[in-house]
Amino acid sequence: MRRKTADDAGGEYLQRACEFAPELAAASPEIERRRELPEGIRNALIERGFYRLLLPRSLGGAELLPAPYVRIIEEIAKADASTAWCLNQTSGCSMTAAYLEPEAAREIFGSSRGILAWGPGPGEARIIPGGYRVTATFSFASGSHDASWLGAHVPIIGEDGAPLRHADGSPVIRTALFPKSQTAMTDIWHVIGLKGTGSDKYSVTDLFVPEEFVVARDEGTRHEPGPLYRFSSLQLYAAGFAGVAMGIARSTLNAFIELARDKVPFRGQRTLRDNNVIQSQVAQAEARLRSARAFLYQSLEEITEEVARSGALTLDQRMTIRLASTFAIHQSMNIVDTAYHAAGSNAIFEENPFERRFRDIHTVSQQLQGRQEHFETVGQYLLGLQSGGYAWL
Repeated sequence: MRRKTADDAGGEYLQRACEFAPELAAASPEIERRRELPEGIRNALIERGFYRLLLPRSLGGAELLPAPYVRIIEEIAKADASTAWCLNQTSGCSMTAAYLEPEAAREIFGSSRGILAWGPGPGEARIIPGGYRVTATFSFASGSHDASWLGAHVPIIGEDGAPLRHADGSPVIRTALFPKSQTAMTDIWHVIGLKGTGSDKYSVTDLFVPEEFVVARDEGTRHEPGPLYRFSSLQLYAAGFAGVAMGIARSTLNAFIELARDKVPFRGQRTLRDNNVIQSQVAQAEARLRSARAFLYQSLEEITEEVARSGALTLDQRMTIRLASTFAIHQSMNIVDTAYHAAGSNAIFEENPFERRFRDIHTVSQQLQGRQEHFETVGQYLLGLQSGGYAWL
């Protein structure tokens, strides 16, 4: 019997996403209104294994490779961007399992409801016998409403009270993981887009975290041999959130094409699709979306093949992922903007499929992965300039 490959698994999960999409799209208004995923949707995602796409197979995960994974995120985003965003965030977090000792990884991820989320923020972890005392306040914790565990990326303070530093003087940062039940949550997520992500704030004060639950994210001893874990969670965040953006763009463009078939503008004589300007805009939007998708997916597939042979990513490959991801996000935003404005007054009504996607894509572009400065960083690299911003790519 032929052993199931990563491509087989990716196709299986992609089919699940396509089949689930109508149910998810129907729930999208409720997701928007509640500012979180309803329990029924969360349970459906758990049952279909969508929270475990990047989790090691040793823990019952799918351990998908980057390109098949991003296609699933893109498909989910066509139905609801907030859901796709939560899945990508928690999936990236789950890659930490590859760096945990197996017993600790099983405690966090052994259950199908073992979901990890985190966000950025200030804090510290003080070394004490057996572990650390962690004090931190983090925000933008997408998927935190769905999570059973949370994490904090914090500088380490030695027993003498001095911050630990690497040889180059940079602070030693570790990721502390703890049950969500031990945190104080604060509702802060009142925003214009991606409302359903529930990206709230959480805090811990002087919380004891055993040393087996404090790891160097994407660094240190890797307990999983698969090529997926040669990639960092940051690279999967970048590519996955680009998938969210492309899913929004595709659904918006499709909705506009449907509208253009029948809509006759005020004081107009012909439908929108008979307008030469609209015809050109649709064609160019389609070209931009296909180009962005091809650049991202081809890059991910080629880099994955090379990493499987070499065992590590090069700086050039990291730059390519960053460039392709940022390009896809901004091309997607331009496509949504084009469709939104071409749709006229129809676009401003909540009952039509434009205004929420317009808000969602502009929220995607405001997040870390959509920053324009990524183009500068890659441009500096291509021009042979040195930059201190390469390490986190």
